[in-house]
Amino acid sequence: MPIHYRPSGSSASEIVADIEAAVREGRLQPGAPLPTVRTLATDLGISPATVASAYRELRVKGIARGHRRAGTRITSAPPTAPRPALVVPPGVRDLLMGAPDPDLLPPISVAATGPVSPRLYGDPPMSAALALQAAARFRADGIDPSHQAVVGGALDAVERVLGSWLRPGDLIAVEDPGYAPLLDLLTAMDMPVVPVSLDEYGARPDSLDEALARGCAAVLLVPRAQNPTGAAWNQARARELAGVLEAYPDVLVIEDDHAADVAGTAAFTVTAGRSRWVTIRSASKSLSPDLRLAVMAGDRVTIARVEGRQALGTGWVSYLLQETVAALWRDPAVGQLMERAAAAYRQRREILIGELAARGISASGISGLGVWVPVPDELSVTSGLLGRGWAVSPGERFRIASPPGIRIGIGTMTPEEARLLAGDLSECLIRRPRRAE
Repeated sequence: MPIHYRPSGSSASEIVADIEAAVREGRLQPGAPLPTVRTLATDLGISPATVASAYRELRVKGIARGHRRAGTRITSAPPTAPRPALVVPPGVRDLLMGAPDPDLLPPISVAATGPVSPRLYGDPPMSAALALQAAARFRADGIDPSHQAVVGGALDAVERVLGSWLRPGDLIAVEDPGYAPLLDLLTAMDMPVVPVSLDEYGARPDSLDEALARGCAAVLLVPRAQNPTGAAWNQARARELAGVLEAYPDVLVIEDDHAADVAGTAAFTVTAGRSRWVTIRSASKSLSPDLRLAVMAGDRVTIARVEGRQALGTGWVSYLLQETVAALWRDPAVGQLMERAAAAYRQRREILIGELAARGISASGISGLGVWVPVPDELSVTSGLLGRGWAVSPGERFRIASPPGIRIGIGTMTPEEARLLAGDLSECLIRRPRRAE
């Protein structure tokens, strides 16, 4: 990729500011190479140490990544501005997101919780009502709730937990394919990922062992509703993964059980007896994406570090949100609604997978809000479906080294849509253009 932009500045901070502005304004694209340290130092008439310092700061900020012999490049998702939303043309059915069905979310009003005692400075960061409800839910699934924290969502939890133990450059094992925003976050944190391959029951034990043997300091696993594949552990797989992890007692284990109540499968854990661990549960899929709240249980040191760092920044998650979630969890009607939601999502997954299977197309999705379909060519399939009125996610955003595929959001899909989509996907696969020899 040729360099059409040349950084400017006479100090490290000026070079960083210039490059960051170029990325933000689109003059420097993700993946673009930067000049070598010596080349830029010569061009600007400054010391190579000054350029090296600037590049080091860009790596810390997640804007650039060193690629050894390939030099320094802008990362694939530099955190200089929010990622632009994908635009779905008018008349096209939007199946891009693994979003919940609004009709299966409980109505939330400001008065839903009743009077809320104001949280004052010096009070506990987690409300007593939420702590009680969360502990009961963790305990019912065999997860130790002795130490808990509440944060602003699942990804916020991941970032805080990783920041409490890891540093830029530390390796982390992640599932492949995996959640695209998570991969972007790890890039921004300058934490290189080691892929762990999947099957329908989640992370494969042999692949996890290979990844951890490379010196990973942490591993992030999704026990159910894996995004994008819909994989979910059964008891046997959880036992196998726990067995692999026994050989790596110092590795930080993060379980991202983000869908929890509406995942549609039983909960299993690999955290028992570990010294560094957390299990995260978000309210977004089951109660409302606008409830930016997740609870987590973990070991004493990790939870203390998360709360200590939180106290220096945001301080705490609003008691209004905490009390709202606690009240919803106490409400039997909400519990019944979440059971209906889990059943509805299961039925929608099974109908789509069945329609695809009837046309000879394999797909997976044991749990969650999406179905993963392996395809030979993502671009031609997604383009073909778009022309037929369907917007689905190409797997490229989710993949590290795994084969191509597409993710289809099933949150609001009807049986008739599943039938029509399966037929259109079959036609796209049959009419896939040949690659040039």
